[in-house]
Amino acid sequence: MGSNHSAGEPETKPAPTTHASPMSVVFIDLGILVSVLGTIYLFKTNAATGKWTQSYDPTGMWWLSTLLAAIPVILLLGAMAILRLKAHIAAFIGLLAALAVAIAVYHMPPRLALTTTVYGAGYGLFPICWIILPVIFLYQLTVKTGQFLALQRSLTSITDDGRLQLLLIAFALGAFIEGAGGFGAPVAVCGAILISLGFRPIEAAGLSLIANTAPVAFGSLGIPTIALHGVTGIDVLVLSKVIAVILVPFCLLVPFWLVWIYAGFRGMVEIWPALLVGGGTFAFTQWVMATYTGPGLVDIAAATATIVALIVFFRFWKPKRVLNARGEDITSRTRAQNGQTPGATFRAWLPWLTLSVLVFVWGLPRFSQWMDAKTSISIPVGGLHNLVLRVPPVAALPTSEAAMFNLNWLAATGTGIMVAAVLAGFLMRLGLLALARAFVDTVFSIRFTMMTIAAMMALGFVMRYCGMDATLGLAFARTGALYPFFGTLIGWIGTATTGSDTASNVVFGSLQQVTARQIGVSPALMASANSAGGVMGKMIAAPSIVVASTATASYGKEGPILRFVFWHSLALAALVGVFVFLMAYVAPFTRLVAK
Repeated sequence: MGSNHSAGEPETKPAPTTHASPMSVVFIDLGILVSVLGTIYLFKTNAATGKWTQSYDPTGMWWLSTLLAAIPVILLLGAMAILRLKAHIAAFIGLLAALAVAIAVYHMPPRLALTTTVYGAGYGLFPICWIILPVIFLYQLTVKTGQFLALQRSLTSITDDGRLQLLLIAFALGAFIEGAGGFGAPVAVCGAILISLGFRPIEAAGLSLIANTAPVAFGSLGIPTIALHGVTGIDVLVLSKVIAVILVPFCLLVPFWLVWIYAGFRGMVEIWPALLVGGGTFAFTQWVMATYTGPGLVDIAAATATIVALIVFFRFWKPKRVLNARGEDITSRTRAQNGQTPGATFRAWLPWLTLSVLVFVWGLPRFSQWMDAKTSISIPVGGLHNLVLRVPPVAALPTSEAAMFNLNWLAATGTGIMVAAVLAGFLMRLGLLALARAFVDTVFSIRFTMMTIAAMMALGFVMRYCGMDATLGLAFARTGALYPFFGTLIGWIGTATTGSDTASNVVFGSLQQVTARQIGVSPALMASANSAGGVMGKMIAAPSIVVASTATASYGKEGPILRFVFWHSLALAALVGVFVFLMAYVAPFTRLVAK
């Protein structure tokens, strides 16, 4: 399980910035214009449709319907992991397959299918790409000014052991960013920092994805849990408490699992006290906050407590054997002081402190709600909004699927990150012209990432609005008494296909509630299991993998990253399923979810 580190390998340096030529910018703009005009033409020449009801077994044979519904996901993941195609090519293959199945098998009207595609692509560009872009922009600014190298020196002064750096950055700092912003930001930031410390790019990407699990259910100031309450009607504090109970053992387990993957079993055992402090602090704080205050500040409080606990602990405890970021034993080496003044260390951390503070402020409910009320524009998606009916057993009653594009241009997390990046640029003494040039270069460097995420989100939206995702979920709902185990995997599949624990909860929350009542287990448990299982699907969600590859300068190597994390994702999801099964049928656990 440990990685194979070879001695003497050169340290990884940040990838050089790719500069956009005027001609390439013109071609990108023309491509966008042609896409928009083509979409308008299709809508104008395709007759409008009335309400359309989803069907979850279109072939009349549930196993065949399930197999056909799985084709887009199989092609997407297989193209990346097995055929090793570039992510944007794999995404378009998956999207074309989803459209073909939606129209030919599910009989979704072509106008609905095409409108859904555009809606999903738009969501991929905003808010998701709008988060990735400013994060990479900030990263490029710190590299340009040399502050990233200073950040590396300051981190090695806290601890020069790669395993402890991984615990502090990927697990603890990543959880803080997930709690404040989410949507791929923690993977982007932590992956970039790990590379600066000498971690291999693929390894940095994969480890950041695996670490970004335990906090996901309470990410973005608790949005996944709040959304789950919205579709089920179950008290939000009950859901928050049950999700926290399910996740307690996994908050403890993930740090051990993470270091085991990175440094092997021996390397993990050598630092077990630090892993116990980190995982234990996070698990306890998360449980207390979720149980008594609700989901809003769970991750931020748990991550802050964990970071403080680890930094204090590292001052009094050192591992007997010290490994660097490449896994080389450096115990016997005389480690020179970095010679960096406190002022230089503060300046190195200032951009990331600015990011953390502004993302936190942007997510404060009162401030966020004020910005929403004053500046956000909700746009009903014409030809889709309330035209798709989700019906039993997925929904308790026939329910119209909303399709509102929320253009919260000021309240969006990405806007807070962009403000932080620009402010940090000024603090690093960069002028407006230098910032503008760096921003254009960043847009150019992630152009394929934006195309990929737009296509992947379009695929996920097509699967959701035509009912393919529900077909996959209902296949697991046929498992009877074993449903608590397999129902947890529904959440895993939901997050893996949509890229979002929130979306998985919205799609499958009602199904979990209905099925739980049919088999006689707690609806609160199964609704919570959907979210808890979903956190393990986050690491294999195609948008997450693309974010990780982009942030670690590994775009085009999504296949190796997916292979790195896939079995860990499945194994952890299965363990969550086993734990939920015990909670459903073992008396001491069932009392925890009696409501």
